[in-house]
Amino acid sequence: MTSPSLTAVILTKNEAIHLARCISSLERCAERVVVVDSFSTDNTVEIARNAGAEVFEHPFRNYADQFNWALDNCKISSTWTMRIDADEYVDTELADNIAQRLDRLGEEITGVAVTRYISFLGRVIRHGGVSPQQLLKLWRTGIGRIESRWMDEHTILNSGDIVSFDGALVDDNLKGLHFWIDKHNRYAMREVVDLLNDQYQFFVEHALTGTSKEAQSKRRQKKDIYNRAPLRYRAVLLFFYRYFLKLGFLDGPAGFSFNLLQTLWYRYIVDLLIIEAEALIHASGIDAFKRKLSSEYGIEL
Repeated sequence: MTSPSLTAVILTKNEAIHLARCISSLERCAERVVVVDSFSTDNTVEIARNAGAEVFEHPFRNYADQFNWALDNCKISSTWTMRIDADEYVDTELADNIAQRLDRLGEEITGVAVTRYISFLGRVIRHGGVSPQQLLKLWRTGIGRIESRWMDEHTILNSGDIVSFDGALVDDNLKGLHFWIDKHNRYAMREVVDLLNDQYQFFVEHALTGTSKEAQSKRRQKKDIYNRAPLRYRAVLLFFYRYFLKLGFLDGPAGFSFNLLQTLWYRYIVDLLIIEAEALIHASGIDAFKRKLSSEYGIEL
């Protein structure tokens, strides 16, 4: 089977444990794989090249900037572009659908949404509202870019319609719980920047249009409901909603752990950091907060 005219782009930093699995899952559906590495210290680059990927190196600021740099500098000439993380892989059904259907789509279709599942503690999460989720992951080259945010960045299209393909994109990180906790500790301050942006205008935020309807709906719910709820208490309420009302408990012990950590613990940390940030801004000004972001978190606004 001939692969469709598709370039898959993967951003990496020390992803030796995941990268071969990710690239292997794309063999049937992508004619070109591009890896943009931010100076890994393990053998990520060697694995990428041995798997047939083209490797570029570029310093990392945030996901949106890094991916958009790839779009601008990696000479993508294929009809379609795909966004996939190193710790993700496509299952056989999705790979077959991409291989068989992508090049046959009408010109009016410029994007393809796929269903992403998250695996946590060895179990695929299927309830609670976080996993599964429909996300725009493939688009006609030149039509899509990543929105400029520090967290929760989506692909947005400047024209055309979106269809969905059956199958699964599985997010299955193998680095263990310590890495997961450390990653979310780093994510938390990036989330604070996004949540405080309406008030302090750190960056220009555009309306989230031209992406999957589910992503648009979740963004509206977050801005119109969650962000307006009281700090601290909203994390508790969200945990109750996801775990009980959205049936997160059906995923067993892994589902309980996932909702406890990803919803309650993580969101509560974000709220405490917002309180801390606003106290610093009120006491010392916005520039003091920006200096703290730069020196302690590597976030340059």
